[in-house]
Amino acid sequence: IRPLRCREGRCKKSSLILFLSALLPFNFNPLLAYSLKNCTVDYSNNVTWVGCMDRGLAAVPDDIPKSAVSLNLNSNCIAKINTTDLSGLSKLRYLQMENNWISQIDDGAFSDLEFELLELDLGANYLQNLTDHMFQGLWALITLSVEKNNITYISPLAFKSLISLRTLVLRYNRLHQMADIAPILQLPNISELILDFNDFVSFQSDDLPLTFNKSNLKTLWMIGNQLTKFSIKRNAFPNLQTIHLTAATGFEWHVPDPMFLRSLTFLELYVFNVSREMYRAMLKSAESVQELSLSFMETERNKDLVDIACQVPALKSLHLSGDVFVSINETFLQSCSRVIWLDLSYNYLEELCEFSLGSMKQLRRLDLQKNSLPRVPLGVRGVLTLEILDLSLNVISELGCSDFLNLTRLVNLNLNGNRISTVKGCVFQGLNDLKVLNIGENEVHVLFDFFKVNLQKLEVLDLNRNKLQQLKTGDFRDLTSLRSLNLESNAFYVAHEGAFEGLDNLQTLSVTPFCYEMSYMSRIFTGMEHLQNLQLHLTSSFESTSSHESNETHFHVVQLPFLKSFVIQNNDWRYEISPDFLRGLKSLEYFAADRFFTASPHPDTFTYTPHLTSLQITQSDVQVFNPQVFQPILNLQALNLSRNKLRSLDFLSQVNLSLLSWLTLRENQLTVIDETVFQSLPALTYLDLFGNPFTCNCSNAGFIQWVKNNNQTQVVNAYQYTCSFPLAEQGNKLLDIDIQSCWMDISFLCFISSTCVVVLTLLASFIYHFLRWQLAYAYHLFWAFLYDSRKRKAGAHPRYDAFISYNVDDEAWVYQEMLPALEGEQGWRLCLHHRDFQPGKPIVDNITDAIYGSRKTICVISQRYLQSEWCSREIQLASFRLFDEQKDVLVLLFLEEIPAHQLSPYYRVRKLVKRRTYLSWPQAGQHTGVFWQNVGRALETGDAPTETVNLLTPRLAPEYRD
Repeated sequence: IRPLRCREGRCKKSSLILFLSALLPFNFNPLLAYSLKNCTVDYSNNVTWVGCMDRGLAAVPDDIPKSAVSLNLNSNCIAKINTTDLSGLSKLRYLQMENNWISQIDDGAFSDLEFELLELDLGANYLQNLTDHMFQGLWALITLSVEKNNITYISPLAFKSLISLRTLVLRYNRLHQMADIAPILQLPNISELILDFNDFVSFQSDDLPLTFNKSNLKTLWMIGNQLTKFSIKRNAFPNLQTIHLTAATGFEWHVPDPMFLRSLTFLELYVFNVSREMYRAMLKSAESVQELSLSFMETERNKDLVDIACQVPALKSLHLSGDVFVSINETFLQSCSRVIWLDLSYNYLEELCEFSLGSMKQLRRLDLQKNSLPRVPLGVRGVLTLEILDLSLNVISELGCSDFLNLTRLVNLNLNGNRISTVKGCVFQGLNDLKVLNIGENEVHVLFDFFKVNLQKLEVLDLNRNKLQQLKTGDFRDLTSLRSLNLESNAFYVAHEGAFEGLDNLQTLSVTPFCYEMSYMSRIFTGMEHLQNLQLHLTSSFESTSSHESNETHFHVVQLPFLKSFVIQNNDWRYEISPDFLRGLKSLEYFAADRFFTASPHPDTFTYTPHLTSLQITQSDVQVFNPQVFQPILNLQALNLSRNKLRSLDFLSQVNLSLLSWLTLRENQLTVIDETVFQSLPALTYLDLFGNPFTCNCSNAGFIQWVKNNNQTQVVNAYQYTCSFPLAEQGNKLLDIDIQSCWMDISFLCFISSTCVVVLTLLASFIYHFLRWQLAYAYHLFWAFLYDSRKRKAGAHPRYDAFISYNVDDEAWVYQEMLPALEGEQGWRLCLHHRDFQPGKPIVDNITDAIYGSRKTICVISQRYLQSEWCSREIQLASFRLFDEQKDVLVLLFLEEIPAHQLSPYYRVRKLVKRRTYLSWPQAGQHTGVFWQNVGRALETGDAPTETVNLLTPRLAPEYRD
């Protein structure tokens, strides 16, 4: 199968790989997925933004969250959009698929997006035809771009369902006839149609179908087409407000009735060799135009075209940008007295004559940026109505005291990007209404008395990237209205104590301060009590460091009670940072320090900023953070510790950052990640660890499993994390390593072993507590079996006629009733434990010898007997002999009536009672003689099997029969 490769070698996968990957099992739940394989999810204002740009994707990923509102698939290798690629993404509103290889879109591919999708970008692909049902169902779509494709044909039904479409971008295609765009012009809500750089040679209402009524189009772009004719002969575009087009050689403009373009207010023309008559006809039919842009005019005919343009009665703005003007004389703009905005940017102007703008009595804005002006042009001085003047990106090197003379209404002055080295106070004298002044990116090193002029309305002052040498005390004292001040510099300047006094209303300050005595650092910011945003650019130079023995300086900031954002960007200057350098910043919410700390901040550093919610400490030498640093800022929500030298994240588990949701740790020295650290961050939803030297072995198995399975924290670009260790794994992906083998390791075996020990311990405890007598009984039964076997082999004869098993509490009855009757009257030899057991011999052995040394065993049963453990063992041994020898060797004698519910817990006795008859002393009553005769008869019984003998007279009591 031929590999699928993208332009510029971006794609690496082949179609075979994609086919095989489709066959693999994939148990990915998009609803719970945060660490996507090829995309990044951004959540802001409860909106899901998914970015999959420049990932070499050959197909739309199948793990896009169903909640996605925006999906960016730009710069990939996608060649086709299948019917199922976007299924389920019903909440998608913005879809970008620009710069892919898309050449085919299945019918109904966007059907699941019909009610929500608002913007669709398919630019820079390989579409050639827009078919009937390509955009089927996109009823809500507002903006569609298919620019930079190879489109040569559009089906009349292609846009039929796009009833909400307002903007359609078709630039850089191969369309060439009005029939292609006629259905588009009929869309009910179409507002802007961009057809730049196609192959149109004409735009004529006569080429529209007879059924064409009128269009709601407001803006038409046709720049870059080789138009030879523009003709509107009927009222087909009554709402057209803006036209951008290129008029080539031989161009014809035919609009016989100005009413056909009655709504036109903006006209942009790129004119090439258009006759004066045709140009005049163009503007005559566009009498309502208020803004006119003319580019690439011919030098020798410029004045004629400008004169014609300025005769348009409604004209207010004239753009002559991108032409080849070198200078403008006194008569060039003489007819443009009604123009309010004049744009002469991006030309080659070197001068404006003194009276070149003299006739423009209503001019309010003048754009002269990106020219070659060496000084402020003389023509500016007399424009008393000017409010906005842009002189940026020229080559002005000096400002004179009369350069802005009489510009008393000037509000915005831009001098950025020139070569100005000196600014004198007199330059801005009289600019009492000036609110915005930009002198950034020049070479200013001396301001002289610039700050002492009357600029009481100045709100924004930009002096960034100059070469200032010092700021003196009281320099800004008179700028009481200043809201924003930018003094950022690539080199240091001396900021004296009290340099910013008087800036009571300043809200934003960007500054590069340097003091020979840095003890003044805490005092140079006095007078700015309402400052909300402070950015410090700390730098040094050879001159500064050479004049000091040590470049370590104490750093401290003054009290700024309303400061919310504090940013420190350090270059190479080293400071001894005071633990209380943030004292007085009680309202601080955002703090960022770049290359500032050389070790973990002092534990008391943030005790003065209890409202801090965002902290950034980057590009420092910090290897480990003291957990106590974060104790005072438990409301922290965002933490960026990128580009440090961190080797462990254990400090995070020792702090209760319960609100932290955004954590960035890019480009540190983290090799092994302990995933349990993140259990102490319950609100974490965004984690970025890109650029760390990960170890790809079992030490990261837990982290890998956590990344894949957790459904709360998005580990950004996790599937792009690469291995650094061991050397054999370098270049491989961290999440591609097989972690299944990691679970059968020593720790797992230890776990199994310890579990078995615990279970066995519990089992042994259970057995000991509940079954210890049963085990002992089984043990002795075994020895009894051996004993009985030996006796039979030896042919031994019993020593006693009966062994009496009784409880000590029933001993009186035995001695008073049983012994006289059985031994005294009937002459039986009885064995009693109190009388006949051998002293010093184990009790169980005595019991065994007594039972097996007697022909029979008489159990004298009472409630106390049943509750006795030893009596219970005796009856159990006797019952074993009974069932082992299958002889009548057991006689049950009940001293008292025992109900069935009391006998039930004694399983062995209850079972014997159910199967055998018994003797009952209470039933004997007054006839004790008969009772003892029955006992004697039981003792006289021979060795016949028990199943055939029933010599006991009492019958089985009814309560025991069940």
